[in-house]
Amino acid sequence: MASEFWDDLAEDLEDPEFLREYIVESVRIATVDSIMNTLLDALNATGLSKTGLAKVLHQQPAAIRRLFSSSHVNPTIGTLAEVAAALGLRITVEPLPAAERKQITESLLEGRTADPRALAEHLSSLTEKKDKRAAKMTRQSGDDREPLPV
Repeated sequence: MASEFWDDLAEDLEDPEFLREYIVESVRIATVDSIMNTLLDALNATGLSKTGLAKVLHQQPAAIRRLFSSSHVNPTIGTLAEVAAALGLRITVEPLPAAERKQITESLLEGRTADPRALAEHLSSLTEKKDKRAAKMTRQSGDDREPLPV
């Protein structure tokens, strides 16, 4: 059954428009999730509650809770930068490693890939961490400063 999924996805990736949308969305999800995981870890390390962070940022506590607990978060870069600064961090951009640049960027720019299944599996591996954060957040107790068992 899993093989059928990958085969169907690889076939869909033959369509240049679908391929581009799939790459862009996969990279967006993986990037936002990586940033959110880092910010959540930093928040937990400070001992600051989400309510406390909201006060520092002059935001509603519910907005900060949603930012860290929603499985469909899509914050602006400005919001990420503000939260990062409050936690002693900075958002930066870095180049992809050469192999990943070849697999992702060239496929995106050209609208095709030599190995659609390998690309799909690679992009899927980038987004696996999202599932871990979502599971972690749904188990979180009412005290938003308590570390969760992993």
